[in-house]
Amino acid sequence: MKKLLVGLFVLVFAEIATFIIVGKAIGVLYTLLLIIVTSVVGVLIAKKRGTKSFQAIQNSVAQGQPPGVPMIETFMIFIGGILLALPGFLTDIIGLLFVLGITRSLFKPLIFLWLRKKMKHGQVVILQK
Repeated sequence: MKKLLVGLFVLVFAEIATFIIVGKAIGVLYTLLLIIVTSVVGVLIAKKRGTKSFQAIQNSVAQGQPPGVPMIETFMIFIGGILLALPGFLTDIIGLLFVLGITRSLFKPLIFLWLRKKMKHGQVVILQK
């Protein structure tokens, strides 16, 4: 929890610094417009990709297959959409990396490794009905 809080503070200060740098380079009005446009476009992309990913979960379940990979992708798209909706250039870059399929596939092995470690230590429990 402590690491998350420190990371959040670092992200906020980095975003503020980025706003100042970009604002000086292109002007305040264009900076604000760029933030709004990237947020709107990012949310639209995340919505489109998220719908497809959710359908992939439903297809996996309907075929009797475990929906592990589609669930991870849906989660990543959801987090990417949230990051894109937040005002800021750094969060937009990270969110875009999570939403785009090419870069999302680079993060999947790391997420699976993280989940395996959590499961090994009993921090993640899978419940079945």
